Amino acid sequence: MIGQVRAVPGAILGLDMTAALACAEALGLPTLVCADLLPAVEAGMVRGLNAHLKAEQDGP
Repeated sequence: MIGQVRAVPGAILGLDMTAALACAEALGLPTLVCADLLPAVEAGMVRGLNAHLKAEQDGP
């Protein structure tokens, strides 16, 4: 999913939910369940990715 994010310079805003659901369908996962769970997963991923970006920007 790394290539399927909505971003601005220096920050990740969210995932491309259409792409995420297409990936779920391609993997044979129930899309209704994934649609229900994806917002929580997205929130955690965005927090983690932005923390990683900030750490890289701040340097050692």
